[in-house]
Amino acid sequence: MLKKNFRMIFDFEKPVVELEKKIMEMEEYAKETGLDLSDDIRRLTKKAETLRTDIYSKLTPWQRVQLARHPDRPYTLDYIRRILTDFNELHGDRYFADDPAIIAGIGKLNGHRIAVVGHQKGRNVKENLHRNFGMPHPEGYRKALRVMKLAAKFKLPVVSLLDTPGAYPGIGAEERGQAEAIARNLFEMSHLPVPIIITIIGEGASGGALGIGVGDVVLMLENCWYSVISPEGCAAILWRDNAKASLAAEAMKLTAPDLLKLKVIDKIIKEPPGGAHWDYDAAAKILAKHLSDEIERLEKIDPVELVNQRIEKFSKMGYWKEKHDTNGRLICHQCKLVYKVEDDIPIMLIDEAEALEEK
Repeated sequence: MLKKNFRMIFDFEKPVVELEKKIMEMEEYAKETGLDLSDDIRRLTKKAETLRTDIYSKLTPWQRVQLARHPDRPYTLDYIRRILTDFNELHGDRYFADDPAIIAGIGKLNGHRIAVVGHQKGRNVKENLHRNFGMPHPEGYRKALRVMKLAAKFKLPVVSLLDTPGAYPGIGAEERGQAEAIARNLFEMSHLPVPIIITIIGEGASGGALGIGVGDVVLMLENCWYSVISPEGCAAILWRDNAKASLAAEAMKLTAPDLLKLKVIDKIIKEPPGGAHWDYDAAAKILAKHLSDEIERLEKIDPVELVNQRIEKFSKMGYWKEKHDTNGRLICHQCKLVYKVEDDIPIMLIDEAEALEEK
């Protein structure tokens, strides 16, 4: 049922939202007049559930990107408040400052004492300015690493929640060593002798996400995206037209089913019907169950073996085979994409490139 007024409703969501509003109006009318409309309400409720299931089972990659960016989607703190007890947030990197775009702290998940790090966006303009729209500075990554090292010292599992449009590319961030901070986290997380569970809960953009995204298992909510660049950025580079973002999203293989097939992630977490933004509590309950299961599984593995498996896992990523067809075009067997080759360099997706050249 519709439990709140969404700040944004996508076109593909409108039929469900309109039906839910009609159900609410009928419930209010029945309450005011005393009429028994229970049969009609049950019929419409069943219709809404069927419609929601049908719509959200056929989403395109671009529609999933839109859902991942939904302003009402639950963020890191929304999950923390629902699945953790005794959570104590820790601030500052002990070098420069605190970064509100990164949440880090210690808490309990179903009896397991754990460390949590994650990106945090804002709900309004004021919050987004404070959180820098979920784009961390170097001090954010260094704060996360400080907490993760603290977890290693006390043998606590680490849970990392990814949801960022990317690391902040500002001059100050570059002056303070943005690239070094991310690279340092990649190195340190690959060798951290405690279980690390990565979960993509929204946007997983490039090194900004990977800076706290190296772990033993990578989980991904079903309406998220994870890639080296945004669809708009990809479209601007390939076609010099970010309006082709939907085409880029289709080609980039950035959704959960594609990434699972490519073995970039390990498991897809189903969201409540209609997406996580429809029911925070249900989404948090589902996530908590998966995190608890992974913690229990990984804690049984010897720390040395855990690190070796983690390094091997990420070392295998990027393996692919290729062949050239009769027209000299390059076909990647891993992602099934076709490229045009000039001077031994693959450029542009062939179908779209040729179409643009013909025009």
